[in-house]
Amino acid sequence: MQTWGGGLRRRPVQGWGSKPRAGVRPPGELGAGLSPSADFPARGPPCRPAPRPRSPAGPRSARTLCSTPQREEKRGPHGRMQTLLVRLVALLGLMSRLLETSALTGAPWGRASRVFLSPSQVKDRRLGLKVKDSNFTLGGFPSLILAGTIHYFRVPKEYWRDRLLKLKACGFNTVTTHVPWNLHEPRRGQFQFTGNLDLAVFISMALEVDLWVILCPGPYIGSDLDLGGLPSWLLRDPKMKLRTTYKGFTKAVNHYFDELIPRIVSLQVQEDGPIIAVQLENEYGSYHMDKKYMPYVKKALVTRGVKTLLMTADTGQDLTGGHVKNVLATLHLRSINKATYETLSSFQGPSPVLMTVYTASAPDGWGALRHSLDPHLVMRDAREMLAFRFSLNFYMFHGGTNFGFMGGSAPLHNYLSTVTSYDYGALLTEDGDYTPEYVTFQELFRSVTVPSHNLSPNEVHRPPQPESRPRVVYKPVAATYYMSLWDALPYLDEPTLSAKPVSMEKLSVNQGSGQSSGYILYETAISSGGLLTSRGHVQDRGQVFLDNLYIGVLDHASTELTLPRRSDYEGSQMLRILVENQGRLAYGPDINKERKGLTGDIYLNKSPLRKFKIYSLEMKPKFIQRDLPNIWKPALFQPRGPAFFLGLLRVGDHPRDTFIKMQDWTKGVIFINGQNLGRYWNIGPQETLYLPGPWLQPGANEIVVFEEWKSALVIQFTDSPQLGY
Repeated sequence: MQTWGGGLRRRPVQGWGSKPRAGVRPPGELGAGLSPSADFPARGPPCRPAPRPRSPAGPRSARTLCSTPQREEKRGPHGRMQTLLVRLVALLGLMSRLLETSALTGAPWGRASRVFLSPSQVKDRRLGLKVKDSNFTLGGFPSLILAGTIHYFRVPKEYWRDRLLKLKACGFNTVTTHVPWNLHEPRRGQFQFTGNLDLAVFISMALEVDLWVILCPGPYIGSDLDLGGLPSWLLRDPKMKLRTTYKGFTKAVNHYFDELIPRIVSLQVQEDGPIIAVQLENEYGSYHMDKKYMPYVKKALVTRGVKTLLMTADTGQDLTGGHVKNVLATLHLRSINKATYETLSSFQGPSPVLMTVYTASAPDGWGALRHSLDPHLVMRDAREMLAFRFSLNFYMFHGGTNFGFMGGSAPLHNYLSTVTSYDYGALLTEDGDYTPEYVTFQELFRSVTVPSHNLSPNEVHRPPQPESRPRVVYKPVAATYYMSLWDALPYLDEPTLSAKPVSMEKLSVNQGSGQSSGYILYETAISSGGLLTSRGHVQDRGQVFLDNLYIGVLDHASTELTLPRRSDYEGSQMLRILVENQGRLAYGPDINKERKGLTGDIYLNKSPLRKFKIYSLEMKPKFIQRDLPNIWKPALFQPRGPAFFLGLLRVGDHPRDTFIKMQDWTKGVIFINGQNLGRYWNIGPQETLYLPGPWLQPGANEIVVFEEWKSALVIQFTDSPQLGY
């Protein structure tokens, strides 16, 4: 018999890294509506599921089981048959492993074996979460982990309790959350753990509503965030090797953990807190650039007081690369096959299976079709996992919103930038409303989970389900004033003067931490027209102007523009390149190269341009609230951008949630009372932006829109999310 827990001591037994792939997870390789004793019927092709039957409303952690969407679309009958065969082989291997485990432990397969324990039902927490043969135990009793992911930083703090109560009412006993280093240390040495980033309050609130917590502190977390949650100022070091034991990286991690870990050690289960497990990094097996790195992360956590169960999380094909000795290996439901379970058994022996990331959707990208899922397939896989006594974690239970510029990109189609909504096909919508799938899973969990036989009937109480929050449609707001970006430049901070282009990260701003997000403007004088060439040095999208005249766009796909050859230049014209950082890669080995703005020379007629003025346009709340000059002009016509537009939204005494619809606007960012709601873009799929009621105030609310091109001068509202089709 082996027992793991705390420091993970165990006897020798015989024998999801960074790469969250984009795309919709096809039907799992667990079985098709199977029970452990059922035959293995064939299952349909793993094509992209149909849209969910609900109102339109989708770490990068979770991805497809076997393929990306592009590969699915090209797969013919032979490919589909091959997938079915792989699935069948996986099932046979899984059944063999589970039957062997059952024989060793004498564990029954029936409903009564699935023990469901919450914090209020565990009197003695000193032992914490343990691994005993094929079971998790809490307080000495076998227990099933049913977890759902909620990112506190993607949800307004005022709604944390509501979302946690809805998680509990659905039948879950655990919340999983990730900790974004880049948001907590936006500037080197300056930490933020208040307001919407008050992690300790979120964890304590989870305990108050009777939920366990699985914490993923990183340092890298993926989760479709800019640079996977790593701070961009790390890239000021030209030799930086992210997610390795490179001294420049580990020094920064140590400093961060010195601030972070003391805030959560008292919240571990052994200290009567709710944290039952801590995940090391995220999917390191797919990155795997330094075999010493994961042991380093483990030591960094343990020496700072983390004593609860440690675990890794990897996809099936990357399981070995992400494994750490004496740390529980868990799975992301992708690339699972027979070899996965054989590998797991070879270095872990009999142990419970935890699907740390179970999902059937993916984040949406600007200019791409919206991802969707088939709830019947999701339910079928969930039933199978529960039948096999798997513990599981829904990624995401509630996705929330990529407020501001927090969203990252995927290296697909010359970069696919994540949309503002992080609906993710979750069981709750972006604004926290119930979906039909929520009710379905609530019924499923009630049918398959039972309390321990040692618990009294009054401890089986089902928590009340919070009511849906009302939405409202506010009257349209006229953007009555505007200010051209060109008019605002003389009133902004002094530009950086440089002979050559300088990337965002290397600008001498933010007390030496560089620029993290937003826009950056490069100006240089030219005396002739001709062919302007970027040679791939525009990251990610640069609008080109001659003085105030729009010329075109340079981006990942377009690397050349022709500037007009005019004889009346009269010495020189101002060439302006306004570059938008659309989000750094969230995963993959190229994250080490993810510097933004102009990352190298720009050429005019094959000659590199020189003598630049560089303006940092980070557009943080301070910039919007106080730094914009009072030079607003009446918007009597439809001025073209880039420009700021100002309007006032008046609300009553009880502000409520709503959605902003930027109909007939083109592309930009919208702020409410200084809060950055995120990007909008008319290429879709997302058409509305979520505006939380707590971010409004009774009376007048200031709306500032930064529009890059064409404005509509009217801001509209709706009471339902429109996230595309």
